[in-house]
Amino acid sequence: MRKFAASFGSLVADRRATVDAVTAAPTPLQPIDLTDDARVAEVLDLAVRVGEVLLASGTSAIDTATQVKFIAATYGLAQCDVDVTYNSIVVSAHRGPLIPPASTMRIVHYRSMDFTRLAAADRLTRRIRLEAITPAQAHAALDAIVSAPHPYNRWIATLGWAGLAAAVAVLLGGGPLIIAVSFLTTVVIDRVNRVLNRFGLPYFFQQMMGGLIAAAPATALYMVQDQLGVTIRPSQIIAAGVVVLLSGLSLVGSVQDAITGAPITAAARFFEVVMMTGGIIAGVALSLRVASALGANLPVISNDAQPDLTQLPVKVIAGALASTFYALACYAERRALTAAGLGGAAGLLFFVLAQSLGIGPVISSAIAATVIGFAGGLMARRALTPPLVVAVAGITPLLPGLSLYRGLYAMLNDEVIIGLTALLGAFGIGCALAAGVTLGEWGARTLRRPPRMRRNTTLRRPRFGRRSVVMSNSGAGSVTPKVG
Repeated sequence: MRKFAASFGSLVADRRATVDAVTAAPTPLQPIDLTDDARVAEVLDLAVRVGEVLLASGTSAIDTATQVKFIAATYGLAQCDVDVTYNSIVVSAHRGPLIPPASTMRIVHYRSMDFTRLAAADRLTRRIRLEAITPAQAHAALDAIVSAPHPYNRWIATLGWAGLAAAVAVLLGGGPLIIAVSFLTTVVIDRVNRVLNRFGLPYFFQQMMGGLIAAAPATALYMVQDQLGVTIRPSQIIAAGVVVLLSGLSLVGSVQDAITGAPITAAARFFEVVMMTGGIIAGVALSLRVASALGANLPVISNDAQPDLTQLPVKVIAGALASTFYALACYAERRALTAAGLGGAAGLLFFVLAQSLGIGPVISSAIAATVIGFAGGLMARRALTPPLVVAVAGITPLLPGLSLYRGLYAMLNDEVIIGLTALLGAFGIGCALAAGVTLGEWGARTLRRPPRMRRNTTLRRPRFGRRSVVMSNSGAGSVTPKVG
């Protein structure tokens, strides 16, 4: 018992680990002249551009501001005010009572779930801290990161989205036909929306088109199932497509902003999530109305049965595959794929176990998401991948696609109470997932790093090279070290 307490104490301490929120540097690693406007502007531009990559990838406003402040402080701008909103970053650096403050602003015009770019920006921040590179070197590295193409072909990402739908169909109990139809439907959704995006169609209508395509094959197969001699549950196909469409929304970032003290950004992100979800609902509803006009009345969706523990291995494997495929669709690196798969497997394991104990879906989702966030924070240290990658990918199999469809279907059939209950349940599950991830990441950040990681992440001090002699007014020479 004493040995266990000693081991636990070596991990848990008041020293905070560096996960995705970097710790402040004690002294500038590359101090710059605060009176040199050009050098100050160079540092501020570097910091705000790194923040742009993070914010565009779904990082919360607080974590983005923390990294921006850290980069500025590394080069001597220790007193900075950073304001991060939904699509803008404003930085103001205080340079003393006699020098006007320097400020810059960056507007984020895009949203890109490129996990490779996110991981590269995270590594650049670590490199700035550890190697004390100059602002010019950091700018060159950041330019290479931003301009680099995706690590693999777009068709690989399409297959990733399709594989996610197939894995979700397995989680919903679908057979080979349901899995195949979900796979092919998602391929069509991704390719069609890619073309629509090229023409500049607003994302709301892209989500609407995705919901329309997700429901159409399910309805068509249900109408001809007797002729084909098969049994189809349309809800499984539709729910798999809905989960794929929901997975691209910044649900985790919006709830993290609300919890960590950025209510304005949280409100904007959450409103975007609501609007995009409304687009999915509108597309599915339109497809169901057309099917009803053609005489295809889909079967009533029954409540979910209690999970069978005999199916636990299958569900855990399906959850791991779903998370891995989602990370693949978002261009994650190879080592990040492994971490995402392990996070998804852990989340499904705890979710099914909690459900088997009679705990409701909301609390079960919160427990599973907490495990995912905690595991993601720990695995990120070894894989050197931002925890956001593991967190977002890990909760994807748990997104309430079936509850959302059940509520919509009930509303369309004038079952208002049942429909509202299901929709509120889906809303509760989504918030529980995001809140659980936030709690889990906080727990990982409060753990002390292992000795191996502490050795590998020691701050590297500037090296002093040639010495230059600076003459004072009295003629005496003073030696000033030059940072190398």
